[in-house]
Amino acid sequence: MTTLVSAAVPSTRQSGPGQGDAGKPLLRAVHLTKHFPLKGSLFSRMKGIVQAVDDVSFNVSRGETLGIVGESGCGKSTTARMLIHLIRPDSGVIVFEDKQVGSPDGLSHRDLRRRMQMVFQDSYSSLNPRLPVARSIAFGPLIHGLPRSAALARALDLLQAVGLDPITFANRYPHELSGGQRQRVNIARALALEPKVLILDEAVSALDKSVEAQVLTLLVDLKARFDLTYIFISHDLNVIRFMSDRVMVMYLGKVVEIGPVDRVYGDAKHPYTRALLSAVPSMNPRRRTMQAPLSGDPPSPIDPPSGCRFRTRCGFAESVCERVVPALLAVPFHKDHIVACHMMVPGSGHSRAGAT
Repeated sequence: MTTLVSAAVPSTRQSGPGQGDAGKPLLRAVHLTKHFPLKGSLFSRMKGIVQAVDDVSFNVSRGETLGIVGESGCGKSTTARMLIHLIRPDSGVIVFEDKQVGSPDGLSHRDLRRRMQMVFQDSYSSLNPRLPVARSIAFGPLIHGLPRSAALARALDLLQAVGLDPITFANRYPHELSGGQRQRVNIARALALEPKVLILDEAVSALDKSVEAQVLTLLVDLKARFDLTYIFISHDLNVIRFMSDRVMVMYLGKVVEIGPVDRVYGDAKHPYTRALLSAVPSMNPRRRTMQAPLSGDPPSPIDPPSGCRFRTRCGFAESVCERVVPALLAVPFHKDHIVACHMMVPGSGHSRAGAT
């Protein structure tokens, strides 16, 4: 019987960047860009271009969990789909284990999907309603050449691994399961090809809080058991803090801040990150929010602002923010914490930035 290779990893918070393989990235996204043409109804003339993701770069180290946060429409899910090539990037490259995806001498898309799988938000539409759950889990290994008996055996093992009794659940159909049970099936199906990276796109946001906590605990256990690397996308900042080693904050198709989760949550440098964190509900009455952390809606991705895309909602914006796109640079004394803000760059021309 073929099983996933297990390895003992203490927890999700002890295997971040800089640990294992001397911090060598398992996955690199380099200058990823995706623009969607927006067509009108008259003769299909183009009305504009939606700049969903614009020049996004980041690394993911082996064994870590990278959390991705941001408002709806910031490009989180589009970035995830480009990583697994469900959406083809307009430009940029993806490098997995030092092999460029899609290049002649690199990694094929088929091989990439054996190494990287995705769990989606909608647990019901992700499953074939006409297949029992065991056959849904076994489908991927069957397509990739595993004998039917071995594929079904692996499916039963994975049902057990995600907390579903194979005797009870193997022959049930998706409509016979609760939302939490369906999401456990989706997690088992994603693990069926023995991936190294699991992308979880709002995988718990549709669940009740009690069920959400159970699934999050399950994900922590599976990460340690199968030596997985996670890319965890969520709008819930408390969930991101619980799950992640590092967090990447996106705004209007751009990365504005990346760093260790405790450092970003404790000392965020970008005004947008600080605004997001200030909006997190607190049980402490002394931390009551008296005014909205942000004003207005995000600008249209069809016509984003020049320079810094956050400047139209930023209380610290100055003329340099309108003229110059801020680069992602390391925070002084913290090379693993990077931010795209002119206030953090000495000599940038912003009044709050230090001299060169």
